[in-house]
Parts: sequence; structure tokens; C-alpha cells
Amino acid sequence: MKPLKIILIRHAESEGNIDRTIYSTKPDYKLSLSEKGKSQAQEARKKLKEILNNSSVQVYCSPFYRTRETWNILKEELNSNSIKYKEDPRIREQEWGHIRSFELNEEIVKERDEYGLFYFRIPDGKSGAEVCDRVSDFVGSMFRDFEKNDFAENIIIVTHGMTLRIFLMKWFHLTVEEFEQLKIPIILKSLF
Repeated sequence: MKPLKIILIRHAESEGNIDRTIYSTKPDYKLSLSEKGKSQAQEARKKLKEILNNSSVQVYCSPFYRTRETWNILKEELNSNSIKYKEDPRIREQEWGHIRSFELNEEIVKERDEYGLFYFRIPDGKSGAEVCDRVSDFVGSMFRDFEKNDFAENIIIVTHGMTLRIFLMKWFHLTVEEFEQLKIPIILKSLF
């Protein structure tokens, strides 16, 4: 059964969104939501409840702390009996490699922006193209899930900006050039 809706959610504002220097002291996967991010998720959960209207949901969530925190806030007002939850590392954020100084990270961001998001490989990390490979595999698994007789009416994917755009690229068969034009969703409410 194909889902009625696929709801894509970028994690709410995180520590890294408000202070980029944190990437020089804390691994990306450990970043938590900011206080504003928690408020954003609380605001979004009301809209999510309206959209879902007690229908069944299959959730796919990145294992990073900030995505799981976002989901834990979003699910508070939903009917837990109608939710199936799966963490899937294939929809994690693009890997940035090792912890580096703020200045070096900024140089890498500048170089990546000039080169292009899709093909630029972050030193000791991954390129957008490699994220695309992961997401392609994820989409294939999702389609196999659709074939299950008891598959949910709706899907929620809680992930990251780059991964979300790559998902859209795969879903809508966009070219690399079209992908490069997609904007990062900044806050949850912009997706509803």
C-alpha cells in the first residue's frame, strides 16, 4: 500500500545552527536541540497532529541526537498505537569527518559552496553524491515496505537539510543541477 502522505521534517534548530564553533569541540551526531529548536518542534507537533488526524504512521528517523529529540517532541500528542518507528542510519547527515578547528571548517564550507554541494567531498568525510547513494538505498527499502499489507497510511521522515534535499532529488528524479538549486528548509513550520 502506498502512503497517502510523505511528511519530510528537518530537525528543529540545533546547537550547531546557533553556534558553528561547537563543531570544533563536539561531534556532529551529538549536537542537541537549542531551546528555540524545542519550541519549534512543540509548535510543529500541533500542525502535525492536524495533518495526520489519528491515521497510522511509519516514522523513519536519523539516529543523530537532534533528529531523535525533534521526533520525541513531535510524537507527544500523536496516537502512539498508530505509530511504527524505525531509526535508519542511511538518512543521517552528510559526514564531516573529524573534529576540526572552526577556521578550518569555515574554509571547507567556503570551498564546498564554490565547488558545488553534490560532488565536493569533505576531507575525511563524504560528498553529497555519497549521501545520494545512501538515500537511494533507503528509498528502495521504503518501496519494499509499501508492499506490506499492514503498512501505515502515512510516512514521516525526520532527517537533515542535505539528506532531505537528496531525498527530494531521488523522489522527483531531479538532476544534479536542480538539486543544487534547492534551498535548505530552515524550520519545521516551513514544511507544513
